[in-house]
Amino acid sequence: MGALAAPVLAATKKQQQVERPNIVLIVAEELGAYMVGCYGNTEVHTPNIDRLAQTGVRFSNSFSCTPVAADQGPFTAAGYNCGHSAAAQAGEFLDAQAPAKPFFLVVAWASPNAVESPKKNIDLYAATGFESVGWDAPAPNATHKQMLRDVPGNLRKYAAAVTTLDEQLIALEAKLQQRAVWDNTLIVFTSNSGYILGRHGLWGGATASDPPNMYEEVVKTPLIWTWSSRFPPQTVRNDVVNSYDLMPALHELTGVTPPSVSYLPYVYGRRLGKKQSWPGIAFGRAGDTEMARDDRYKLILRSQGKGVTELYDETADAREQVNQVDSPKFANMRERLTAQVAAWRGKASA
Repeated sequence: MGALAAPVLAATKKQQQVERPNIVLIVAEELGAYMVGCYGNTEVHTPNIDRLAQTGVRFSNSFSCTPVAADQGPFTAAGYNCGHSAAAQAGEFLDAQAPAKPFFLVVAWASPNAVESPKKNIDLYAATGFESVGWDAPAPNATHKQMLRDVPGNLRKYAAAVTTLDEQLIALEAKLQQRAVWDNTLIVFTSNSGYILGRHGLWGGATASDPPNMYEEVVKTPLIWTWSSRFPPQTVRNDVVNSYDLMPALHELTGVTPPSVSYLPYVYGRRLGKKQSWPGIAFGRAGDTEMARDDRYKLILRSQGKGVTELYDETADAREQVNQVDSPKFANMRERLTAQVAAWRGKASA
């Protein structure tokens, strides 16, 4: 691992700013971090995603409360050849690339709910108990109660589909190797949202309940950056980042002026500039439900505080079983996060 990290340590700040690698951004759909092996799931098989994390940088507190916005216009203007494709067509795009021009490919993965898995992957989970996932009795406000009638069976189908999607990385990596661009290609793997699979008595995304929810299973998503010749391997970052922070980081990497402060230094294992600071909080909205999540606490507001409000201590209560909103112990935290949501709301609507 020391040899692998040597290029990273030797690279100067100037080199990091001017380098423009090829970029492959893989955006999964409805895949929460808790259903991926490198994020602690011991029952769902994702060896290829896990390998990306082993050779790169994994963010443990990545949140996606809004769709991942991959605006490629600035990259086209900067000289990139940009394109979108499904996983099956990614090879065609890569074969059409000229060696002298960098490319930026967004690869869209289908939702596991829309994937037909081969029998071998279905059989892989025939005896799996999914103890690491767990589930609860159907909640009164669940909107997809039919999926809760056979949670183990539906979990097996979902897990098999995740493994089927994971296998798509084999062909993609082989094509990058074949085209001799692997060493100069950055791969970013993330998801547009998570998915509840029986926990909290729900099945689905934010609209699995009425009113919408912002449980960790929905908003906490995988985020992995791997570029074998530059980024330190087996790195885990605990910084709180959101889906809307992704493009500024890619802008900075490729020499495009970012619209806001970027977390790119964290990917390289560096600190931010002296005059820069990272907010360390993620915001999101689903209908009239709003969320603020820092490195320990989460506040959920509905109807700007007029509806049901939730406050969770994610360190002491990772499964979000105890709503602390009325606890005097957490009054200051509730007030602080409420004010931060209001400030974010004002900026978002401006």
